[in-house]
Amino acid sequence: MADYKYTVFFEPLPEGGYHVVFPAIPEIVTFGNSLDEARHAAHEALRCHIEGLLKDGEWIPVETQSIGEPIKETVDVSI
Repeated sequence: MADYKYTVFFEPLPEGGYHVVFPAIPEIVTFGNSLDEARHAAHEALRCHIEGLLKDGEWIPVETQSIGEPIKETVDVSI
């Protein structure tokens, strides 16, 4: 048994709920109506994806270590 750890982003949606994205594994995209639901969906999606890769003998993605937390900013342009 091995442990796998990946960064996940929970993006609030205008209509409610959260879009779930794993930057290191763009194939995984899921959703939750609440943050708790989104966390559960993220866990299940990651587990299923890794299990499938292992079953098929595929390469398991490795998350690269970042130097710090991502910086979120907005950029405005006038045209």
